Amino acid sequence: MRRLLIVDDDEAIRRLFRLNLAEGYEIIDTDDPEQALALALEHKPDVILLDLRMPKFSGFDLCRTFGSFSQTQLVPIFVISGETGEEMKEACRRLGAAAFFEKPIDFDALKARLATVKRHTMIPRSEIRVRIKVPLKLRGTDVNGTNFEEVTEAENVSLSGFACGCAAPLQKDSVVEVYLAKGSAKPVGTARCVRREERDGHSTLYGFRFTEKTGTWILQ
Repeated sequence: MRRLLIVDDDEAIRRLFRLNLAEGYEIIDTDDPEQALALALEHKPDVILLDLRMPKFSGFDLCRTFGSFSQTQLVPIFVISGETGEEMKEACRRLGAAAFFEKPIDFDALKARLATVKRHTMIPRSEIRVRIKVPLKLRGTDVNGTNFEEVTEAENVSLSGFACGCAAPLQKDSVVEVYLAKGSAKPVGTARCVRREERDGHSTLYGFRFTEKTGTWILQ
């Protein structure tokens, strides 16, 4: 059974979640935002349902906290808020929230969105990403068919992949050779581009997954 962590200081709201969702999910809830991280690390929820306005510790702070820990940064966060407006929704998206629901909650819409998370599991929990700066060299062919070689820096790494900025324009599914440092003669292996994200003022962020490893990687 899938597991939900609900963080809301309103007992009536938490009870409402249990009444509507307990049939399909194991529910863990707390009114204490300072306890939320410990519960997430212990119970490894599939989704976190998070109220924005709570005493002492806001939902915005919790979003940042969950995003800073490798064990929780892959868990989708659904923000539940009494506040409305596109600016609020955009602020939540920038913090990494996967969905935004206004109070009073449309439980049919919430269940439908939760069902998509159940069907489309993101990344196995063994694929823990570590935020670490690692110098890399990428070598491959860009979207124009031009060979390139670029020194960059990984922004996070896992056993099977990494994310980094790259000035060369790449298509999804492009394959590059990966080297650990500028002077490395032997490649770590080859990696395929699995996602891309445009960023204002920075080079495009690409996510890569190894297709073959022929050398030593950061995580073993």
